[in-house]
Amino acid sequence: MRPWERLLAALFRALFRQTVRRGLRGVWVRGALPEGAFVLAGNHHSWWDSYLLPVLFWSARRPFKIVVGERRLREFAFFRHLDTVSAVRPREALRALERGEVLIVFPEGELRPPGALGELNKGGVWFAEKAGVPVVPVASRVALRGHEFAEAYLVFGEPLGPDLPLLRERLEAMLAELEAQIRTAPAEEPLPGFELCLAGRKSTHERMAGWGAALGKLTDRG
Repeated sequence: MRPWERLLAALFRALFRQTVRRGLRGVWVRGALPEGAFVLAGNHHSWWDSYLLPVLFWSARRPFKIVVGERRLREFAFFRHLDTVSAVRPREALRALERGEVLIVFPEGELRPPGALGELNKGGVWFAEKAGVPVVPVASRVALRGHEFAEAYLVFGEPLGPDLPLLRERLEAMLAELEAQIRTAPAEEPLPGFELCLAGRKSTHERMAGWGAALGKLTDRG
């Protein structure tokens, strides 16, 4: 990579991270990722998905490539400098796995409304089978709960073999459990069992809490 390309990539990585930090209250994660190469397959029900996973991997200093459609790469040419690989270049994706990198795919193939999984294509499973690596499902939801800004939650599942029906079964179960937690957990508290991996913006009432307490003490003295 040429020096100007490295600089451009660093600038856009910083922009992605800042976008996540300013646009969300935080990113919470449950589950651990295995070492080495694998295919990370997730649902694609939020605009944030393409930001969250790269930001987390950059923060962890884990090498990866995210599979992006060629049409999207033509629309946003700078994406080619951000650890992406075109969906029409499968050999590049396989070479990334051979180098020990993680390959991130969204097997629904396109952004869909939050809800049930769409039809899964077999590309991610095919990559895993050809490279001899596992598939790791990741379920994600971005939800506006009891605060001013939305919260992102990601659940990383156990590694699977290259089995498309099993991948769908696991993703559906993980999403159902995550949605149940979002519906039932106290709205102003993070979901239980999750670890905060990236803090974002606090709500106005959280930022004002300290001032409010100090003002209360002053008025009490009066």
